[in-house]
Amino acid sequence: MLLAVDAGNTNVVFALVEGRTIKARWRIATDPRRTADEYAVWLSQLLALEGYDRSQIDAVIIAIVVPRALHNLQVLSAKYFKTDALIAGRAPVEWGITIDVDEPASLGADRAVNTIAAHALHDGDLIVIDFGTATTFDVSDYSGAYKGGIIAPGINLSLDALVSAAAKLPRIAIEAPATDSVIGRNTVDQMAIGVYFGYIAMIEGLVARMKAEIGRPAKVIATGGLATLFEQNTDVFDVIEPDLTIQGLAIMYQNAHIG
Repeated sequence: MLLAVDAGNTNVVFALVEGRTIKARWRIATDPRRTADEYAVWLSQLLALEGYDRSQIDAVIIAIVVPRALHNLQVLSAKYFKTDALIAGRAPVEWGITIDVDEPASLGADRAVNTIAAHALHDGDLIVIDFGTATTFDVSDYSGAYKGGIIAPGINLSLDALVSAAAKLPRIAIEAPATDSVIGRNTVDQMAIGVYFGYIAMIEGLVARMKAEIGRPAKVIATGGLATLFEQNTDVFDVIEPDLTIQGLAIMYQNAHIG
């Protein structure tokens, strides 16, 4: 049994994986100060609730974009799972793909892992959109090579900036507006329209420009918690893969230990 850990800027996702089947998943807020012991108490209780035990986990693999959080996750693996954690991008779980950009070392681990998973699941040129703290657009060609992308503020960051900078604007939920009208009749509706449909317009516009530049048919894959929220009001996504990063970690582990 593999414990796959996706440590992002906002949340750390832990997933129990057998082969390529995700058996369970849990998330906790990212906090570099969280100790291995705190992780262990929390995780042990959740494993027990799902009918599993720590002794069933024989490998741990981590994708991380918050360097300060890595040490405690490594201690968690060594102390409580009796195994040295594998770090995505480092031997023996190197990327195994061409990263064809100006600064390959600067590519976030989650984006590289998403590219690996996307090409294991889909053929051809791909655009992967990951809705996280930032919204990232990643382009890879039919050979699986990573070609570059876009980093945009996540929708939560955009809303936070709007509310904090404008004293009279209230905090609103991120959700689809109640009607399809884009002419709001009150402040809250106008904010909802601007945030929600404005974000969809950004996604559609950027994808259209990327496809024009690629010059070949490209499949659009969405991942991240907010993908399904936008899906109901745009047809820009060809498929939604909610667990793309975890799937990528499982694939990297299998390639290193089976392939």
